[in-house]
Amino acid sequence: MTPIYPVYVISKGRYKNCMTANFFVKDKLNFKIVVEPQEEEEYRKRYGDRVLVLPFSNLGQGSTPARNFCWKHSIDNGFKRHWIFDDNIEDIRRLVKGKRIPVNSNIALSIVEEFTDRYTNIAISGFNYSMFVLPTTKKPYYQNCHVYSALLIKNNMPHRWRLRYNEDTDLCLQVLTNNMCTISFNVFSVKKMQTMTMKGGNSDQLYKQNGRLVMARTLEEIWSEYVEVKWKFGRPQHHIKNNWADFKTPLKRRTDIDWEEIERKEYKMNLKAVKEIKSQELKKFYKKNKDA
Repeated sequence: MTPIYPVYVISKGRYKNCMTANFFVKDKLNFKIVVEPQEEEEYRKRYGDRVLVLPFSNLGQGSTPARNFCWKHSIDNGFKRHWIFDDNIEDIRRLVKGKRIPVNSNIALSIVEEFTDRYTNIAISGFNYSMFVLPTTKKPYYQNCHVYSALLIKNNMPHRWRLRYNEDTDLCLQVLTNNMCTISFNVFSVKKMQTMTMKGGNSDQLYKQNGRLVMARTLEEIWSEYVEVKWKFGRPQHHIKNNWADFKTPLKRRTDIDWEEIERKEYKMNLKAVKEIKSQELKKFYKKNKDA
């Protein structure tokens, strides 16, 4: 199983530790790491021909120009969707009987692609954060809400990345207010480093001084019907009113595929011990489920 759509990792200042690219290399996933020209040499030392160089640098607009570059690059190469990942993701995990187990990224991306392509009106799909997927989480995915950091985007929609701050929330709101759907998967999730816990990226530009308040207020001004600023986690933070419940567009099934065959389909995934299991609890879990 390998993804059919191009995979882009946007990165800046993290050539020594681009976590997302590192685990993609380990998983033997085909991807491009998108960098600014002044850092090309350093990234090529580590990632070779996987490096895709931007035609600009230091625009002061966060990651938005790079994201739109990837979008156009995908279209120019004839694809109808593309993946875009932040560069501070440790791995992808599968929710298995209450455990979040690392899974090969080829498998996770392929399954999300197949699910997404069954419907005509999914504009954005992707992975929830592992920290928000609890052992008790029952829903395989959430519909019509945020999708951050690891997104599969439909290329032919009229919307684009446009904000310096909270550009992912803004793009999701553009989609949802125009009666398209988003899907955030729980059955697969990404283990992402918290913002500002890694050197590099755009953190120094975006979050210094009162950057947190500015970015929250900017989103509130544009989307006042849906966004308000609250004090959360010890800092000003944007909040989506009604927790995204205002968006109710249903999924539209394609009519040219066999849905009964889809219901019968099984994905052959088995647990595999790739290193010594030290936790007694995990040892019991693995012994019980490794042949399932």
